[in-house]
Amino acid sequence: MMQRSLTRTVALLKPAASYHPGIRFMSSQARDWKSSYAKLSPVWTHASDVVVERAEGPWIWGTDGVKYLDFTCGIGVTNMGHCHPRIIKAAQKQLTNIVHGQANIVMHKPMLELVEVLPKVVKLSDSDRYFFSNSGAEAIEAAIKLARHATGRTNIITFEGSFHGRTIGTMSLTNSKTVYRVGYQPLMAGVSVSPFAYCLKCPCHKAEPGKYNEHNCCNNPLDQLRNLLKMQSAPEETAAIILEPVLGEGGYVPAPQSFMKGLREICDEHGILLICDEIQTGFGRTGKWFAFQDYDIVPDILVMAKGIANGFPLSGLIARAELHSKWKPGSHGGTYGGNAVSCAAAVETITTMLEEKTLDNVNEKGEQMMKRLKALQAEYPKIIADVRGKGLMIGMEFTKEVPKGFAGKVTAECLKNNMMLLTAGAFETLRFIPPLNATKEIIDQGLDVFTSAFKSVAG
Repeated sequence: MMQRSLTRTVALLKPAASYHPGIRFMSSQARDWKSSYAKLSPVWTHASDVVVERAEGPWIWGTDGVKYLDFTCGIGVTNMGHCHPRIIKAAQKQLTNIVHGQANIVMHKPMLELVEVLPKVVKLSDSDRYFFSNSGAEAIEAAIKLARHATGRTNIITFEGSFHGRTIGTMSLTNSKTVYRVGYQPLMAGVSVSPFAYCLKCPCHKAEPGKYNEHNCCNNPLDQLRNLLKMQSAPEETAAIILEPVLGEGGYVPAPQSFMKGLREICDEHGILLICDEIQTGFGRTGKWFAFQDYDIVPDILVMAKGIANGFPLSGLIARAELHSKWKPGSHGGTYGGNAVSCAAAVETITTMLEEKTLDNVNEKGEQMMKRLKALQAEYPKIIADVRGKGLMIGMEFTKEVPKGFAGKVTAECLKNNMMLLTAGAFETLRFIPPLNATKEIIDQGLDVFTSAFKSVAG
């Protein structure tokens, strides 16, 4: 997404048209915010009416003094919690040195330090090269441009349920909801869409639910992709296949192992580049530094953003030198990309996660969450269709029997009880995105609120 804020929480529940009396606009100074609120474009949607005073760790305080437990992390951005003291200190220090050093004019130390620390957590090759932008959508745009220059081909294959951004180019690759595309056509040409390995929606799984699942994929989606390469986008004109190893906005759906390995094989067979969009899955969210590391495959291009700098705007891509050498100098760039303060925050974010062994906590707390959510599913099998995910990136999808808007009602009930939670995708699905350093007590507290809210809505 192009707009990412440290403390704003966003979901697609209802438009925030104009001010209405139900919204609370109080502050410690008794300031009236409604006139300012009314000046914001209604194109933004809002999960809450909270005006933030401050935030710390897993908590957000509104200007009315109400304290909220945040299980959204700004849509997977503040992975180390709000205002982590080490990261804030690093950013404050950089503010006194240089704030903006444009990459075409000067090189600043934080960017160079960042390319030194990144290989400690992710490596695609022995000749990795980096490019930095501001937002996830910008980094996806860069990846597409690099793929086209490096291969001399034009077409891109994407998957159903994907979300890659809101610019014209990235929106053309996005298929998680029609709302992101409707009214903006014509979109970018040369894009084909193939089925994702979404077992719950797969016809093979529906025919034999006891046989096929995430751990035993029918591989029908791979067959469909091979058909696409024969019928829609010839291999010799296909530059790249792009996917999220775990669908984000599409419903927190992890790709099966065999699907990811099959994609790598197809790409290798035809000289097609594999782009992993790890904007939401990256930097520990799935229990690995990047989700692809759980699949025993390596992408040709890796796209990252969100959690890289714990709230400071920064994104980037990694690819081997061979590919970068074919990217014509001056054919891509940006004014703010790789901002000095954001890079300093990113270096400290990665360093802190390494020193605090954050990934160990992610896997431990992920098991804690899955155990409780699976138990709830067993208690309500006619309402909860699926609990899935990796690490602390967990989705809960409800059955077709629930009424439209059921998931949104659950998040609204959570908000009434001072907890923030988001929906996801075109189906009735919730996504749990707690801080990666959350304690057992915080996880239990959040799940207690959620369980009560769910049972209240379920009746």
